Amino acid sequence: MFISVLELFKIGIGPSSSHTMGPMRAARGFAKQVADWLGAHAADGPCRIQCILKGSLAWTGKGHATDRAITLGLHGLAPEDAASRELEPLAEALARDLPLPLDTSDEVRFSPDTDLVFDRGEPLPQHPNGMIFRLLDRHGTPRLEHICFSIGGGFLADLEEIGRLDAPLRSTGAVSETCPYGFATAAEMLALAQQHALSIAEMKRINESSCRAVDDLDRRLDAIWQAMQQCVHNGLTAEGELPGGLGIRRRAASLHHQLLEHPQQTSPNDWLCAYAMAVNEENAAGHLVVTAPTNGAAGVVPAVLHHFVEHEGGSATQVRDFLLTAAAIGGLIKHNSSISGAEVGCQGEVGAASAMAAAGLCAARGGSPAQVEQAAEMALEHHLGMTCDPVAGLVQVPCIERNGFGAIKAYAAASLARMETGEHFMPLDACIEAMRRTGEEMSHKYKETSLGGLAVSITEC
Repeated sequence: MFISVLELFKIGIGPSSSHTMGPMRAARGFAKQVADWLGAHAADGPCRIQCILKGSLAWTGKGHATDRAITLGLHGLAPEDAASRELEPLAEALARDLPLPLDTSDEVRFSPDTDLVFDRGEPLPQHPNGMIFRLLDRHGTPRLEHICFSIGGGFLADLEEIGRLDAPLRSTGAVSETCPYGFATAAEMLALAQQHALSIAEMKRINESSCRAVDDLDRRLDAIWQAMQQCVHNGLTAEGELPGGLGIRRRAASLHHQLLEHPQQTSPNDWLCAYAMAVNEENAAGHLVVTAPTNGAAGVVPAVLHHFVEHEGGSATQVRDFLLTAAAIGGLIKHNSSISGAEVGCQGEVGAASAMAAAGLCAARGGSPAQVEQAAEMALEHHLGMTCDPVAGLVQVPCIERNGFGAIKAYAAASLARMETGEHFMPLDACIEAMRRTGEEMSHKYKETSLGGLAVSITEC
């Protein structure tokens, strides 16, 4: 099993990796398919693209800006490109049924008002985040169709790929033969670390180096960290009301100002909450964010890492080791369970992020592989059963505060693990399996549909 650190940490935009970044990538990919198809077939007049959103995408797509993401993607924008653009005026302009900028002589149009369908009927059986893209000719007859799924963290799977997933939470792919230290479980990871006297970060670095040069890896890791820092700084200085209609005001800047005024009265918990909330307020605003491993949980890892650098003097080398270790743990969770709130609830988002941050911090502080594994297990264990129940389908309540508490749990788990030997009762693999099973048994109401939990209790009171 090999999931790159650069796949888990992706620079893009908010508010959701599965509902914004994934659909944008899917739409962009389908636009390329359309251009290729039209280059080889006669369209017999102008065409339209239709997109049908299924399952969780249909229920909470409006609040997660999926309609905007699809529109931008069909017009050629990738999430990493969108992070540096002023999106609101661009999205408004592109929503006016303009021809798509395809390399073809045939005219192809898309209007989110008429061509985007939020189908709240039965979801596709393969996955709760399904998308059906169609190219329709001038008679409305489908000429090309592509079905794909946004499976969390900005990752995509088509029908063939999703068929290789189990239930569909567990990847069944074999350990990559190109990785000198490939591992598909935490037990295998610890055994390799002990056998070769290597840290988790060292093994992850060697595995990554089989795909790219070391200098390129470090440059990309540094770019990820710079983007995370930018998210923190942006959120700590921005004020005002978040979009979406709930009237939620930004709080991170005010909280940070109070902490700076009275530093002697603060605790790590205060700073961690300020940093995490800053990132997730930026995410809620649809601004620059890094999946870590998702957008809904994007504040946990940056908050813990930022605190380590600012308050403990963490070095550039330690930052890279933090990210590599965190990615190793995130890869295990994604491979053996899920990082998608639509599959397993928020335990797979904030829970996974907390486990990743705990492992990264423990490693950066000099923890052994066994201590790192224990830190990850403790952080994940105490998120088991957490639902994904965003109010009004917006990544605001309870998501923003939840990231702060996820960062606090990560910090506590890393600190506790460093004071112990690494020997503990519940292995990380068992905890990941428990999360998978809990997600399977969890009602769809609590898996990013806004049909249960806090999302409905606010309207019932």
